[in-house]
Amino acid sequence: MKNFTRIFLFFIIFYSTITSSSIGCTTAIVSGKFTVDGRPLLFKHRDTGTLQNKLMFFNDGKYKYIGLVNSTDSLGKEIWAGCNDAGFAIMNSASYNLNTNDTTAIKDREGFVMKMALQSCVTVDDFEQLLNNLPKPLGVEANFGVIDANGGAAYFETGNFAYSKIDANDPKIAPFGYVIRSNYSFTGDTENGYGFIRYQTADDLFYQAAQTNSLSHKFILQKVSRCLKHSLTKIDFTENLPKNSDKSYYVNFRDFIPRNSSASTVVVQGVKKGESPEFATMWTILGFQLCSVTIPTWVSGGNNLPKILVADETGNAPLCDMALQLKEECIPLKRGSGKYYLNLAALMNQTGDGILQKTFPLENKILSLAESYLKHWREKGLNKKQVKEFYKIVDDMVLLEYQKRFGL
Repeated sequence: MKNFTRIFLFFIIFYSTITSSSIGCTTAIVSGKFTVDGRPLLFKHRDTGTLQNKLMFFNDGKYKYIGLVNSTDSLGKEIWAGCNDAGFAIMNSASYNLNTNDTTAIKDREGFVMKMALQSCVTVDDFEQLLNNLPKPLGVEANFGVIDANGGAAYFETGNFAYSKIDANDPKIAPFGYVIRSNYSFTGDTENGYGFIRYQTADDLFYQAAQTNSLSHKFILQKVSRCLKHSLTKIDFTENLPKNSDKSYYVNFRDFIPRNSSASTVVVQGVKKGESPEFATMWTILGFQLCSVTIPTWVSGGNNLPKILVADETGNAPLCDMALQLKEECIPLKRGSGKYYLNLAALMNQTGDGILQKTFPLENKILSLAESYLKHWREKGLNKKQVKEFYKIVDDMVLLEYQKRFGL
């Protein structure tokens, strides 16, 4: 722990001028007691000014781990969501109501803290101990969400000098087994914060799923992270779709869960108590979620991650790059407030040739294939050779489909 404290102090000294990369997110954790398969879930829909994201595999700590990283961060100094080979996973959402009236100059250390957690933590309690041991001020203002292989699932609403733990396994706190956070903390200043409308949208979706026993990774990836409903205005873009993509059809696109600043999504599907941590699955959507597809990865599969998820010679991940190219068709306006308007016809229409309508069948094929591999591994044990085989199949499948359907 002393080594990690030294690393933290080093980061404070040399990186105190870096601005935050996490301007807003919609997140949730779900207790395994309430999910379809009994495995806990950790969800981060990332909004940021750094739209090029990638995955990296690390072996620089006590535990190996996979992390979501900004493409500009070639060394992987900051992690924005990730999972390690002990089955511990972490993510965050920026909070804007915990350090009210705090004049501390040190800030934006969230990515460094999450990296240290993945390097060193096995349980939720380990992460709490890490927060206790790190020097103060922490330089953070965030809702850290964590799950572990023992069934632990909790948020830590964390400011510079203190934190509050919110346990998703406590029925008094989470009667339906889930906790959601956007860009404010429940223990913070009630007059400040952001993401209230997104929070309510997510809460509506999770509540309905909880009542119908459908809380799953697929539900979060497809129904939450790609949700086109607005909890305040009651607009649902999936209703009354434009006839086709021939003519642009612009709609106001503010305060939805997916939005112009959306860059990636991670859902970590943990393991049941007694199940090997090697089966913890990190489902990732790189790039603008409405134009991308979900790809699973496993830390225990080693460092040969899918090529479409890691940086190529350009420094960017191919899948993220392709999704951002397609985003140009959905949000083509640049001047003034143009970025807040979505060309719905390019995304979805009655003809069925919208971008999202073309990518969903591909994603469903990937999800189905992954489930078949997981079923086999859970019975026989995870096979690294088969993981590599799966990654190759998915790489080829995605590149072929994006070329065939979009000419990319």
